[in-house]
This record gives sequence, C-alpha cells and structure tokens, in this order.
Amino acid sequence: SAEKRNVMKTGVLWHEVVTQVHKDRYADVTLEHILADNCAMQLVRAPKQFDVIVTDNLFGDVLSDEAAMATGSLGMLPSASLGAADESGKRPAMYEPVHGSAPDIAGQNKANPIATIASFAMCLRYSFDQGALADQVEKAIADVLDQGIRTGDIAQEGCKTVGTREMGDAVIASLNRGS
Repeated sequence: SAEKRNVMKTGVLWHEVVTQVHKDRYADVTLEHILADNCAMQLVRAPKQFDVIVTDNLFGDVLSDEAAMATGSLGMLPSASLGAADESGKRPAMYEPVHGSAPDIAGQNKANPIATIASFAMCLRYSFDQGALADQVEKAIADVLDQGIRTGDIAQEGCKTVGTREMGDAVIASLNRGS
C-alpha cells in the first residue's frame, strides 16, 4: 500500500483504512506499507519485488506511468478496475490501457495497441473465466514482440517499426497461427 502519510492527511487516512480492511477481511494477504516516493524509487530499482500495489488515484497515475517505462512505454500496460464480487461471484469491471484513449494521437496510426489487447486478455481472464484463451492472447503478443515487430514508442534498432493497425494485425495473425 503506497501513500504519503508523512506529509498528507489523506495519506494518514489511507494508511488507517487499508490497515483496518486488511485486518478485517484480508489477513491472509501480506500487507506492506510504503511511502509513495520510495515506491517510485523501488519501481525503478527493483520492479519485480512488487506483485500488487494498492494506492489512491493520484499516486496510482504517477506510479503506473513510471512502471510503464520498465516495459518501454505506456502502450504496453493493461489495467483493470475490479469491483467487489456479488453473491453469484460476478463483479463489475472496467478494462483499459493504462494510458487511456491517447487522444493526442487518435486516428494517426501511431498508438501502440498492445495495452488494449492485453486489457482484453485480462477481461477474458477475470470477467469471463477464460484463462486459457487469455494465455493465448498474451502469447500472441509475446510472439509478435519476439519477431522484432515494434510500434514507434518501443522501436529499437534492427526491429521492424509498424503502425497501430499493423501491430494489431500481427497479433491477430499470431493468435490465428497458435489456434
């Protein structure tokens, strides 16, 4: 749980509520508190130490943008906002790329569609209980990247740089080959 309880009253409240909710409902889950600025540093230093980071929207925006650079781009990160499950086990959910809709490059064939496609894989996994299909989608993404195909935001020397449509087509083609 990341917050700034040392300088923000909202951080104090966040710390108290997370601690109480953990104690009351999730005692079987390991909880560690970290100041948000230290969390940012730790994300750069050793990102694999984190499994899940729980934080408010402000720090979530900052930390997710920073974490995105570990993958090379915001265009690589899916996200999910999952509500509480009802008595049938269903939960409201919203899936989207971390970067949102990227309106500054809309319609220019520049956006990296991988985060959108990976968000769909998360939807398959968490809302439709289709883990095997989600694995196939994620494998298709990995296969395309292994082939050296890149959008401009993650382009590297020696790789083939493509636009949004071509990247999406490449993932679909890889998915079709794998099925």
